[in-house]
Amino acid sequence: MSASAIIALAAALAVALSTIGPGIGQGITASKAMEAIARQPEAAGNIRSTMIIAMALMEALTIYGLLIAFMLIGKI
Repeated sequence: MSASAIIALAAALAVALSTIGPGIGQGITASKAMEAIARQPEAAGNIRSTMIIAMALMEALTIYGLLIAFMLIGKI
């Protein structure tokens, strides 16, 4: 296997693995936020804003994986 094929495989794995965790985490976060809003509708604004901040931080992990993949592809 050539070096460029290994780098391409590493880039694909970087994107795939950095997407799985935050994807699952975002699903769980949204589920729990909806449960909390259903229990306390008067706190919906606070829950929603906290959820959006948490989702943005989780999405940053995916963007880091994409950045690493771009850096690896730049080596080909």
